[in-house]
Amino acid sequence: MLEQINTSLIDWSRAQFALTAMYHWLFVPLTLGLALLMGIMETLYVKTGNDFWKHNTKFWMKIFAVNFVIGVATGLILEFEFGTNWSNYSWFVGDIFGAPLAIEGILAFFLEATFVAVMFFGWERVGKRFHLVATWLTGVGAAISAWWILVANSWMQHPVGMYFNPDTMRNEMLSAESFWEVAFSDVALVKYFHTVLSGWVLGAVFVVGVSCWYLLKHRHQQMAMASIKIASIFGLVSSLIVAMTGDLSAYQVGKVQPMKLAAIEGLYDGGNSQGLTVIGLTNPAKERYDDGVEPFIFEWKMPYALSFLATRDLDGYVPGINDIIRGGYTQPDGTVALSAEEKMKSGRNALNALDAYRTAKQNGDAATAEAILPALEKDVKYLGYGYIEDANELVPNIPLNFYAFRVMVGLGCYFILLFAVILFLAYKKRLSQMKWMHWVGLCSIPLAHIAGQAGWIVAETGRQPWAIQDLLPVNAAVSSVSAGSVMTTFIIFLVIFTVMLIAGIGIILRIIRKGPQEA
Repeated sequence: MLEQINTSLIDWSRAQFALTAMYHWLFVPLTLGLALLMGIMETLYVKTGNDFWKHNTKFWMKIFAVNFVIGVATGLILEFEFGTNWSNYSWFVGDIFGAPLAIEGILAFFLEATFVAVMFFGWERVGKRFHLVATWLTGVGAAISAWWILVANSWMQHPVGMYFNPDTMRNEMLSAESFWEVAFSDVALVKYFHTVLSGWVLGAVFVVGVSCWYLLKHRHQQMAMASIKIASIFGLVSSLIVAMTGDLSAYQVGKVQPMKLAAIEGLYDGGNSQGLTVIGLTNPAKERYDDGVEPFIFEWKMPYALSFLATRDLDGYVPGINDIIRGGYTQPDGTVALSAEEKMKSGRNALNALDAYRTAKQNGDAATAEAILPALEKDVKYLGYGYIEDANELVPNIPLNFYAFRVMVGLGCYFILLFAVILFLAYKKRLSQMKWMHWVGLCSIPLAHIAGQAGWIVAETGRQPWAIQDLLPVNAAVSSVSAGSVMTTFIIFLVIFTVMLIAGIGIILRIIRKGPQEA
């Protein structure tokens, strides 16, 4: 049986994983964005034969290299942590969760590793067209790598394509069809495009920001203006698609993760015709879902918007936190939602039945084991709820999700405006003279990173307390190790990652100061 673990170990394990993931995501999206922009610029070089585009490509390629190396290092540590800190999780769902990660390592990583060397060192050793293919395939490899990792993460948000095997105590795939169900679920598709295109947006913002610095310094202005035009077009299109996929993602969350949507909105009592909170200030005195304290000090809502976002109906019903805890409302699939207490009771029944089944098996009593199976199969989908002791544990951190979501959406809207304005000024030949706009572009680089981090905060903390939505809570997923050892490695990783970040930023700044010609 999976065992309950002390709170300190859970907190340190979550903190270590969050630390690694957040540092990792500082580098990965820029890698995704620069890969595509490099491909576009080198394509222009091959088509025109103009060395100007070759110099530009090689310049951005050096920055790509720094991010690629640090991204790989932090990514490998992130995957190892599933075995070191989350071994119960890995045992329970390793047959499913491990498949996309294995494919990512075998297929995508080897594709990147093969062609990245040609891309960096093959300029004078292979032909133009072969080098161009290598550059594009490096970007394709990065995109495929992101696909399988996001498939694994999407399965944690919405587990599909599996059944629970009481003999092995594992969730397993039923067939090859189950694998394709996992790989191409609606949640995976939307999450992939939303996440990868947000990386493209960050790459575009980075290129625009660095180019604006050159305009401020009156250096490499031809290169800067050419890069700004390409990145702005690329960024504007990407930003608009990110907004569309964000809308689809919210719709899916409303269907499969209603508690996450309620947490994002700070919605305690739902209903029909719900408005979307545009701005608001959460009440710090609100500590429990059932304490009777008002959730907001103030809020301003857009009428009907939340109902339309979650149901595609202005009058659609959106459950709040209290509704989800109490149950009794009609779900999108037409069934009536159980209350939290009913799910917790069914979960405890499933755990007891599983324990009885395993005991009968160990005693060689096949008849008793067979007789227990129907009861186990009836309640097994609520197995994870058996580890929940208080319904309040099912409510994520409301202020964190509420504010992180609005930071992400607000910055997404800002980037659409930024690219549109810069693109307009660039083509009207006014941008080179507008120093204030150069500062705006330069200062937008950290904002793009903040938007990406905010998105992942919503995706992961909005799912809490679940490691796998409705299937496995974090208190049953961690490894049986000492909290002190996890705390120690947390501090070690914090120091190492911070040194890597400082070194990476220092190298990138040195490349930028040198400029494309010297680089």
